[in-house]
Amino acid sequence: MATKEIPYKIYLEESEMPKDWYNVRADMKNKPAPLLNPGTLQPMTFDDLRPVFCDELVRQELDDTTAYIPIPEDIRNFYKMYRPSPLVRAYCLEEKLQTPAKIYYKFEGNNTSGSHKLNSAIAQAYYAKQQGLKGVTTETGAGQWGTALSMACAYFDLDCKVYMVKVSYEQKPFRREVMRTYGASVTPSPSETTNVGRKILEKHPGTSGSLGCAISEAVEAATSQEGYRYVLGSVLNQVLLHQSVIGLESKAAMDKYGIKPDIIIGCAGGGSNLGGLISPFMGEKLRGEQDYQFIAVEPASCPSFTRGKFAYDFCDTGMVCPLAKMYTLGSGFIPSANHAGGLRYHGMSTTLSQLYHDGLMEARSVEQTSVFAAAQQFARVEGILPAPESSHAIRVAIDEALKCKETGEEKTILFGLTGTGYFDMVAYEKFNNGEMSDYIPTDEDLQPGFDSLPVMP
Repeated sequence: MATKEIPYKIYLEESEMPKDWYNVRADMKNKPAPLLNPGTLQPMTFDDLRPVFCDELVRQELDDTTAYIPIPEDIRNFYKMYRPSPLVRAYCLEEKLQTPAKIYYKFEGNNTSGSHKLNSAIAQAYYAKQQGLKGVTTETGAGQWGTALSMACAYFDLDCKVYMVKVSYEQKPFRREVMRTYGASVTPSPSETTNVGRKILEKHPGTSGSLGCAISEAVEAATSQEGYRYVLGSVLNQVLLHQSVIGLESKAAMDKYGIKPDIIIGCAGGGSNLGGLISPFMGEKLRGEQDYQFIAVEPASCPSFTRGKFAYDFCDTGMVCPLAKMYTLGSGFIPSANHAGGLRYHGMSTTLSQLYHDGLMEARSVEQTSVFAAAQQFARVEGILPAPESSHAIRVAIDEALKCKETGEEKTILFGLTGTGYFDMVAYEKFNNGEMSDYIPTDEDLQPGFDSLPVMP
């Protein structure tokens, strides 16, 4: 029970910000399966990963025993520009829905990049600078990660090369221009600038691209230039670690007012924000201290959790990256050109995949038009225009609140509002004009991706 009157927005003091990231893998009995070398099928070692990632990030990637990892002071000082982020009680939405449920959202859009991605971008740029590198390469889908990384690289005076999924490059020109304003070079992917890009274009002429394609190009660009490393905005263990500040702040704010969430909801594309939001709560569940219902929400057009296979697969379309055991639609899967640009990856974080496989959380897929209907409803009553990705979580949060209305249960719902949608107006225009359609792949559509899964001994 809450012991204080709960304000609209709960802010922590700077002194209450997390000083350590939380590594949920330390509390998992079944650890995520290791990344495998695609040539030898042996677990990737520190030396195997060094040519691709920064040294300290490799250590974080491979560490599944250390529960708390200190956040360097330079990163914490940068965080202070926009953190702690607010935990908001959605009083207006509750009133509109006439639900007995209590709805909270952790708002991560209160920075120039417009999303939670900056939490990891600044960390990865910091470690690249500490290592004395010239710059980094990356991919981006909706553009939130590319925007965040371009900001972080500008802060540390690093070169930033971004491969942006072609459909998003065309749909979201203003986000592209924000990246360029911060000094990044932005290339639509797949492109003619890399060997793997040319191969993909030859095999799929006119393709709208995918995150898997863009990853392949970014990795090739990093490994073919001296003084560069590849960085990634989702999926990897290191990214979920950095994003744990979201959940740590959420839990601290709720504990401050004696609030315990019953249901925790996050959108899921690769897993960064979902993993970050649920991590400290999942830790309590793993240790047997509390119980929560966790819901991952993904687009019906790219249903990695709900229709994918739990198997080793390539992390990229060009098949140059390590093999990861995850829920996947196959690295050859090219999703439809929907407007949830950040939720179009063929696979899911190995950590979240293991938790899902062990029955510790559930997943739901939702259709695009229902997601935008929820986004519109939320914007009209809560005053924030949400990103399409975030709106997947809003859709299910509203659905759960309406269930409480039917049953009379007073559940407490927490969801992640990962960012704002002010660069996603092409999508909103399509929805407002009634031109948006739903695409759900058939089993036949998914089969070629499954056929591309590597054969494991």
